[in-house]
Amino acid sequence: MAAIHITDIEAAINWWRARSPSPDGLRACAEVLALAEVYALMVYDHEDECAEADMPVAANDAWLAWYASTPDAPCIAICSTSQGDAVCKGCGRSFEEVQHWQAFGPAQKRAVWRRITMEAKAWRFNRYAERARVASGVDHPSPDSFGDAAARGK
Repeated sequence: MAAIHITDIEAAINWWRARSPSPDGLRACAEVLALAEVYALMVYDHEDECAEADMPVAANDAWLAWYASTPDAPCIAICSTSQGDAVCKGCGRSFEEVQHWQAFGPAQKRAVWRRITMEAKAWRFNRYAERARVASGVDHPSPDSFGDAAARGK
């Protein structure tokens, strides 16, 4: 069963806060409230992940709207799995992940994004970082919510 990491919930909350700011500084939009409830329960229960199937409909809809605003595939058009590598040097996905990417659901894709971003070994995160930003249409340093390797102390 696919699970959504707490960092994705937080990123979705922040995306919605920027998209639909509070008119008075007190009230949040419905999407923020739905996601915040899930986030608060995760914090209270000391959970890092929420099962996708367990998310309330409103929170899941808000998360999926945020997800749709993120780059889909981490590919930077340098695929070493086509040359026989078990893990792609360009994007960091395994051969199986590259082959089955289209069949993955949003939570599965975000789990892969989280792993490859935290590892930060693929060329998309170092020598071809600029290419990755241009290819994904993202004009900030990282195409996800996890930050760069230096910020994580790597």
